[in-house]
Amino acid sequence: MSGDSAAVASFAVTDYVVFALMLLVSAAVGVYYAWVDRGQGSSGDFLTGGRRLTALPVSLSLTASFMSAITVLSNPAEVYRYGANIGYYGLSYAMTMVVTSEIFLPVFYRLAITSTYEYLELRFSRATRLLGTVLFIVQTILYTGVVIYTPALALNQVTGMDLWGAVISTGVVCTFYCTMGGLRAVVWTDVFQLGVMVAGFLSVIIRSVVVQGGILPVISDSRDGGRLNFGDFDTSPLRRHTFWTITVGGTFVWISIYGINQAQVQRYVSCKSVTHARLSLYINLVGLWSILLCSVFAGMCLFSVYKKCDPWTARRVSQPDQLMPYLVMDLLGDYPGLPGLFVAAAFSGSLSTVSSSISALAAVTVEDLIKPYTKMSERHLAWTSKGLSVLYGVLCIGMAGLASLMGGALQAVISIFGIIGGPLLGVFTLGILCPMANSKGALSGLVSGLVVSLWVGIGAQVYPPSPEMSRPLSLTTQGCNFTHAESLNWTSGALPTQPASFSVTVLLMIHFHSPTSRPLLADSWYAVSYLYFSPIGTITAVSVGLLVSLLTGTQHAFCCGIYILTNKQMFLCSYLFAMYVSGGWKQKVVSRLTLMKEDTNLYHLFRLVKDRVSAVAERQSQMPLTNIRNDCSLCALPPFLEVARRTGELDLATGREKSGSTNRAFCDVELDLTKCSFPT
Repeated sequence: MSGDSAAVASFAVTDYVVFALMLLVSAAVGVYYAWVDRGQGSSGDFLTGGRRLTALPVSLSLTASFMSAITVLSNPAEVYRYGANIGYYGLSYAMTMVVTSEIFLPVFYRLAITSTYEYLELRFSRATRLLGTVLFIVQTILYTGVVIYTPALALNQVTGMDLWGAVISTGVVCTFYCTMGGLRAVVWTDVFQLGVMVAGFLSVIIRSVVVQGGILPVISDSRDGGRLNFGDFDTSPLRRHTFWTITVGGTFVWISIYGINQAQVQRYVSCKSVTHARLSLYINLVGLWSILLCSVFAGMCLFSVYKKCDPWTARRVSQPDQLMPYLVMDLLGDYPGLPGLFVAAAFSGSLSTVSSSISALAAVTVEDLIKPYTKMSERHLAWTSKGLSVLYGVLCIGMAGLASLMGGALQAVISIFGIIGGPLLGVFTLGILCPMANSKGALSGLVSGLVVSLWVGIGAQVYPPSPEMSRPLSLTTQGCNFTHAESLNWTSGALPTQPASFSVTVLLMIHFHSPTSRPLLADSWYAVSYLYFSPIGTITAVSVGLLVSLLTGTQHAFCCGIYILTNKQMFLCSYLFAMYVSGGWKQKVVSRLTLMKEDTNLYHLFRLVKDRVSAVAERQSQMPLTNIRNDCSLCALPPFLEVARRTGELDLATGREKSGSTNRAFCDVELDLTKCSFPT
C-alpha cells in the first residue's frame, strides 16, 4: 500500500454505478425545479431564484461554487509537494467574508441588480460596464475549461475512464440542469454535490489513517518530512508560498471572487433579506474551513503513505494532479464503490463550479449585452437565458481542450483570477469606496490594471521563477521495489497525445529560459509570487483611477515634479496636491451607489455601545443624593457623616468614641491658638 505494488486496481462496475448515480441525482434536481417553477416566466426568476432563498442552502452553494475538482485533486498534491502552509488560506477566507459582508454585499443587495456589472454603468459609464462584462466572460470561460479538463485527465490516466467521455458528460449534465431549473436548481445541486465532496474526502482520509496506524503517525511523518511548514514568515514577494503571500495575496484573490464575481454575488443577492445574505456568507466560511482542512489533511495522508516511494518521481503518474486518484485506487481499490465515491466527489466539484459559471454567464449576457439594446418581453428573455445556458455549456466543453496548456491546475486557476479579477476588484472598489472617482478614472484604472497584470502574468509564464523561490520539498523513491519498465507500462497507455506544437513550445521555452537570454526583470518583476497578481492589478487600478479622476475632476489640481540629485543618480519625486474648495473635486454621486456608514455592522455595533454607555451615564446623573448609601454597599460612611446625612447637621464630636479621637494636630472648635495643643 505504500507505492511498492506493481499495479493498482481499476474501476469496477460498482464504481461506475456510484458515479452515474451522482450524475442522475444532479439532473433530477434540474427536472424537479423546472416542474415546480413552470409558471414563472420572467428572466429574473430564472436567474435569481425569485430572491426568496434562505441562508443555509445559499451558504452551502457558495462553498461548493469555487471548491471545485481543483480543490479535491490539486490541494492535496500541493501539500504533498510544497507543504501544508496553504492552510493559511483559512485566514484569507475569514478576512474575505468580513470585507464582502461589510463593503460589497450592502451595496449590491440594496440595488437589487441581476448583473454585478450593471453597477459599473450606474456608477460610471456604459463603456466601463461593457469592458467589465467582457473580461468576466473571458475569465469564466478560461476557468471553466480548467475545471472540466483537469479531473477528467487525472481520472482518465489513473482509472482508465474515457477522457472526452468524462468531459462531455460533465458539461452535458451541468448544461441540462442549469437550463431546466435555473438558479434554484444550481443552488440545490450544489448542496448535494458538497456533501458528495466531503464524503469522498473522508473515505480517503479514514482509510489512510487506518493504514498508517492513526492520526498521530500521519502528523509525525508530515513533520519529519518538512510538510508542516507553518513558520515561514519570509516577507519577500518573490517567494511562492509564505504566510504573507497566502494571507495578503490570497485575500485579494478571494475578495475578487466573493465580493464582485457574478457567480457568487448572484447567490447572496437572491436571499430574501440582507440578514440572510450576510448569514449565508458566514455559514459558508465554516464550509470553506471544513473543505480546506480536509484537503490539507488528505495531502498529509498522501505524503505519509508515499513518503518512501514517490509515485510521481517513479513515473507511476505523469502529473501531480494524478496523485490523489492514484492513492484512492491504491488504498480503496479492494472496496467496491469507494473509488467511485471519490471520482463522484471530484466531478461533483466540477459540476458545482461549471453550473455556477454557466448560470453567471447567462445572467451577465442577458443583463449587460441583450436587455440594454433590445425590447424583448420577460418570457422571451427567459427563453433567451435558457438558450444561452446551452450555448455557454457547449463553449465551456470546447474550451476544456485548452486547459492542457496551462500547467498546474491550482496555480493556473489562481493566476486567471489574479490577472483578470484584480483589476475588476480595483474598479468596483473605486466606485463603492471613492466618491470622487469618475468614469474617466474608472476606465483608465481598469485598462491600466489589466495591462500591468497581463505583463507580470505572461512574463511569469515565459520566465518561470527559480526553484529557490518555489522551494519544492524533497521526495524519494528509495522504498520502491517495482521495476522501471513496469512503471512506464502502467501509464504509457493512458497518456494523452500532446499537440503537435508541444515540442516547438518546449524548444522555445528552453531557449527563453537559458541563463544568457533571461532579461533583467526575469528574476525580479516576473518572479513575483502568482498570488500577488491580484493585488498588483487592484492597486494599479485604484491608483491610476484616483489620479485620473483627480486630474479630470470638477476642480483644478496641480502637480509638480521635484528633481533631486543624489549620488550621481536622478530621482523623480512627484508631489501631488489637491485643492479642496467647497467640496473640492468630488463627484456628485447618488448615495445608494456608494458605501454608507449605516450599511456596516461595525457602525451599528458602535451605536449600540454608545447608546448603552449614554444610558448608564444618564441614569447615574439622575440618581438622588440620598440614595447613594442604598446603591453603593461598599461605600460605608463614618458614624458622624451618617448622622449628618440624617439630620443635615455636621458635629465632629459625635461618635468620637467609636471612630477614634480627633487628630491632635487639628482643632474641632473655632481657631484659637491658645486652646490648641500641639505635640512637641
